[in-house]
Amino acid sequence: MKSAFTLGDHAFSSRLIIGSGKYESIQQNLDCAKASGAELVTVALRRVKVDAPPGENLYDALGAAGFRILPNTAGCYTVDEAVTTARLARELLDTDLVKLEVIGDEATLFPDAPATLEAARILVDDGFTVLPYINDDPVACLRLAEMGCAAVMPLAAPIGSGLGIRNPANLRIILEQATVPVIVDAGVGTASDAAVALELGATAVLMNTGIAGADDPVKMAAAMRHAVEAGRLAHEAGRMPQRLYATASSPLDGLARF
Repeated sequence: MKSAFTLGDHAFSSRLIIGSGKYESIQQNLDCAKASGAELVTVALRRVKVDAPPGENLYDALGAAGFRILPNTAGCYTVDEAVTTARLARELLDTDLVKLEVIGDEATLFPDAPATLEAARILVDDGFTVLPYINDDPVACLRLAEMGCAAVMPLAAPIGSGLGIRNPANLRIILEQATVPVIVDAGVGTASDAAVALELGATAVLMNTGIAGADDPVKMAAAMRHAVEAGRLAHEAGRMPQRLYATASSPLDGLARF
């Protein structure tokens, strides 16, 4: 497939990235990943047993199925924790990719913006391809791009909330000023949320609970795949202008006269 976008030196065709938490089993996670069409699956290094026996090692299962792993620093609350976790992931998985998360509040799981900026600077200087999870703050996204992050990942809504895009105005500003890919992260609850993100111009979306928390996760994964594809096509096509009043679909010229 033709590459849709790049993150540093890494090219991807699918605009959907999925997570690996909250699934009933590794097999269900794999089934959802396949149904979603995703190439990249993000895994929290601090929440996975790296020494699990055969058949219970998520890294091995994803790799054997052909998926690329995006390690993330979920569960980190300080710069030192996040940087150390990223470096461990690079050694363990032999990848320079890292989804950077530095959480500032345990209740909301909102990012700590100053700490995220500091950790991102350290990791960029250390040769990582940094994908920072950040608030939907246009200034923070701009600063992260300027320092060399390969993408910015503004939240749509709180992690696991399923509320969809709460602040499309901020997202529009982030997209307008973007010089790197913009990946909408956190808060996507259903297919229409994913479609809206891509219609607005987002490069990709990342989701976990929206799929894992569905009544039928595999079916929802397939729905998300189609939503992302439809949203991107709609963005490329360019929507019709919105009007307050009706306009006839058929011309008035040549009407039959009775």
